[in-house]
Amino acid sequence: MKLAAALIGMSLLTLAGGSAHAEGSDEIRIGQTLPYSGPASGFGAIGRTQEAFFEKINAEGGIGGRKVKFITLDDAYSPPKTVEQTRKLVEQDEVLMMFGSLGTATNSAVQRYLNAKKVPQLFVLSGASKWPEPAKYPWTMPGMAAYESEGVVYAKHILKAKPDAKIAILSQNDDFGRDYVAGFKRALGTRAASMIIAEATYETSAPTISSQLSALKSSGADVLFGVVLGKFTSQMIKGVAEIGWKPELFFVPTSASSISFLEPAGLDNAVGLISSSNQKDTMDPQWADDPGVKDYFAFMKRYMPNADLANSNYAAGYHYATLLMTVLRACNGDFSRDNIMRQAASLKDVRLPLLLPGMAVSTGPEDYLPFQQLQLRRFNGKSWVQFGDVLDDR
Repeated sequence: MKLAAALIGMSLLTLAGGSAHAEGSDEIRIGQTLPYSGPASGFGAIGRTQEAFFEKINAEGGIGGRKVKFITLDDAYSPPKTVEQTRKLVEQDEVLMMFGSLGTATNSAVQRYLNAKKVPQLFVLSGASKWPEPAKYPWTMPGMAAYESEGVVYAKHILKAKPDAKIAILSQNDDFGRDYVAGFKRALGTRAASMIIAEATYETSAPTISSQLSALKSSGADVLFGVVLGKFTSQMIKGVAEIGWKPELFFVPTSASSISFLEPAGLDNAVGLISSSNQKDTMDPQWADDPGVKDYFAFMKRYMPNADLANSNYAAGYHYATLLMTVLRACNGDFSRDNIMRQAASLKDVRLPLLLPGMAVSTGPEDYLPFQQLQLRRFNGKSWVQFGDVLDDR
């Protein structure tokens, strides 16, 4: 029993020492899990960009005199692997925080663990509605506009541009789809019941969505909101064209707006498609002389010269790294976990280099959503073109 007590005491001292080392180290240790293998491995470009970004920061002297040690590990987009790698980062690598890890299920698998350990889980790359809950999970902060917020923005545009719309909704039958639809209906308010004349869902295991599209067309709807992902984006755009349906307004979420999803459907079929964004498209000529975009390209040329600049994941990695830098600089040398969260929850009108004009990041102790503004954009056959005012979920 004495031996057991001694071992327990040693374990507690080790844990306490690990926390003290993490917060008192000469390094700022940042952990991350991303899919560098498996079906979502394309998102690994985000972490590789951030590795290069912190290399740049260290070359410039670090932050508050400390160098950044950024450790990003492969979780293959598998929750059990995320748990394994996150525990390694916290308990062995003694990171101060987790930053920019991808996915709803993967981050959910470690949320309770990180909150119990009081390890910041900053800027989670998921728009699920569950993340901004500071009262329940004070150590977790999302890093994307909420899916519900995006649904609100599309509904607001419909109410303004086509108040007599007859709306059809096709949505993925999971939390992703339900969040978008919930925000969309909330913004339509009492008019939702009369304006939405048809709804259909699909399972991610389904081979096609052709029957759903036919049913929605037959409803007589003239507006289509497609809450789709991946291959179903291509199927929907191509399928709508093949059955001769021409909705006056046709929406897809930001997460479905990649050119890689539009090309299999035929870019001509995607003309007029509406989505949204809060980030500058670095490949769009309209931003060629923008200082933030020019700095991004200069960074890429020096630190990632072989990267495919058309891949928007590189710009996303840079974008979120600049957000984290804002928080770390605001810490003013106090890199305790408490102060990191305090500063992350005290951002006021922060203008990031790749944020669209008129947008800013703001957070508060009871408001953990850093991105609440979006601007609509329309596909012209070659690229996305912004239009209208900056909108938010209010």
